[in-house]
Amino acid sequence: MRQLTLILLLLGGFVQAQNTPIVRDSSDVLLDEVLVIAAKKTKIETDMKMAVSVDEFLASSDNISFIKRGAYAWEPLLNNMSTERSLVTIDGMHVFGACTDKMDPVTSYVESNNLSEIDIKSGQQGSLHGATVAGSIDLKRKSTAFGTKNTWDGAYQAGYEFNNNQFFNLGNVSYSSEKLVADGSISFRKAKNYTDGNNDEVDHSQFTKFNTSLGLAYKTSDLSSVRVDAIFDRANDVGYPALPMDLSLSRALITSVAYKQFFEDKLIKVWDTKLYFNAIEHYMDDTTRPENLVHMDMPGWSTTYGLVSKINLNSENYASEIQLNAYDNLSIAEMRMYPQDYSETTMFAYSWPWVTTRYAGLSMTNSWDISAHSQLLFGGTLGVNYNYSKYVEFNRIFHPGASQEKTRFLPNLYTTYQLNTGGFDFSAGGGYGHRAPSVSEGYGYYIYNSFDRYDYIGDPDLENEVSYEANASAGFTHAKGNIQAKVNYFYIQNYIIGRILSSGSPMNYQSVGVKGYTSLDHATLFNFSVSADYSILQNLHWKGTLTYARGLDENKNNLPFIRPLSYQTSLHFSYQKFGILTALNGDLKQIDYSPEYGEDETPSYTNWNVSADYTFFIKNKKTVLQVGAENVFNTYYSTYADWGNIPRMGRNIFTSLKINL
Repeated sequence: MRQLTLILLLLGGFVQAQNTPIVRDSSDVLLDEVLVIAAKKTKIETDMKMAVSVDEFLASSDNISFIKRGAYAWEPLLNNMSTERSLVTIDGMHVFGACTDKMDPVTSYVESNNLSEIDIKSGQQGSLHGATVAGSIDLKRKSTAFGTKNTWDGAYQAGYEFNNNQFFNLGNVSYSSEKLVADGSISFRKAKNYTDGNNDEVDHSQFTKFNTSLGLAYKTSDLSSVRVDAIFDRANDVGYPALPMDLSLSRALITSVAYKQFFEDKLIKVWDTKLYFNAIEHYMDDTTRPENLVHMDMPGWSTTYGLVSKINLNSENYASEIQLNAYDNLSIAEMRMYPQDYSETTMFAYSWPWVTTRYAGLSMTNSWDISAHSQLLFGGTLGVNYNYSKYVEFNRIFHPGASQEKTRFLPNLYTTYQLNTGGFDFSAGGGYGHRAPSVSEGYGYYIYNSFDRYDYIGDPDLENEVSYEANASAGFTHAKGNIQAKVNYFYIQNYIIGRILSSGSPMNYQSVGVKGYTSLDHATLFNFSVSADYSILQNLHWKGTLTYARGLDENKNNLPFIRPLSYQTSLHFSYQKFGILTALNGDLKQIDYSPEYGEDETPSYTNWNVSADYTFFIKNKKTVLQVGAENVFNTYYSTYADWGNIPRMGRNIFTSLKINL
């Protein structure tokens, strides 16, 4: 299996893909009943910075925060919940990381220049792609529409960041004709160790990342097309200062082939079916850590085959999407410990003991326009989840009689009412859903958590987590600006978390004990945010966001990794070809921390960032030059979500040049 995966990765080294929407031939008259989808033009960049990583772009959302273990591959927390409780997909395709230490979230296998937009749905509204509690993050790749004449488009961007000597190149190109579309992208980032606010170098924070993509679409008729997509990503020499191990190599090949059919004069408007395959290899490495007393090898592999088939229906005041989602994933992770005396026998174990996960779900999302000012959204998913562990005897050491295979039914439902009148908008809704334990929660064996310094053991017979959700929002829009407040509340039964086991001794010499994944009776989570923007003058705009969250377990103790009160505020001024942005962001002191899970109090901090850009033309090609600085005051700080209290980057001056070809 590993040899096959390696061959596929090597063969796929220079390919990736993009979604390609279908449009009709541009004859004089288009059929009114045909759904025409234009190419996405959304830019994956922030007001502060053009050449952002996917992580930096997601961080600009008011309901996403991150656990950081270094400068690379941050773990996204949606609604202050870990990745086990959320769905992260690429164009609806399920991709699973191959690292037991979460060094490779799905977001690390794409780049900003091969994405068009990121679709974030909160709570059960994200269940279209499968069972979830926190919601979903769908990374949508760039698409180019078919045209009536041969056209080329593209962009090139290069830049440098001074703090960690990061150099990056991002390029993408597209070709469009009446019958054929091609999209391609390539990117390369290389960074050394960064320095913190005390100007001290943070060891093991370097990284190197290469990503490339290619997509081809062919119009098989006026109303149908075939699309082939692929992404290849390679990261090597990646340091994780918060962990006892680094990454020597990670490779991912993500491929799909899709058929899309439009219909005329029918209730069914579009049928879109996609088959996909992805393979990931991940090799942890501690050879750069001479302080480690015991050398370990911890490779991991994840292979997924899947199907996504959906139809869109539309009538006068009703729209619906019905989706069939199915996948088969095999997750393997090994652990081999080498004694200091090489004449002694090495110790071997599977930390993921060849775990197969099969899922099939039928989802439906509906939109009903009750009136010109009100709308009802409702939908749900019925899923079946099957797990099989080839070497369940590892788990039976701690859980005698543990099931080798397990089938679970995962229902999810939601409804939301929306009202928009006279500049005011209001929504209220609720949700109910199940999720199955993750591979680590169900089958993990001695997975070391360097945050609380415990080895973790999975339990195959954990109950489903069951979420009850309530949400609401209210806002007002004016000619000069708007303000909106959002709130949600989750009551989660059988909340899965680690608790100290009375039996068992730690395997890692750095561990202080062993924890087993277990289910609390319940936990509660509350999230609140308010955001506003206002045009002070024609060329002067202000934005601001305030967020607050609180999470409690059944005994009213704090849950880990819950963000304290945080804020962002910015001013943007533009004049002709110039633009200037200044922004403040920060967290208040984290006083609601959880010592039981390794947390401590983190002080408040405030960051000041500033950037300026100038737009000009080189032979009629739009060009933008940007210069800026992050953490201008060189503040030394660490946040609640910095693994092991590693310090954040100090002052960082960045430059970027982008040319639209």
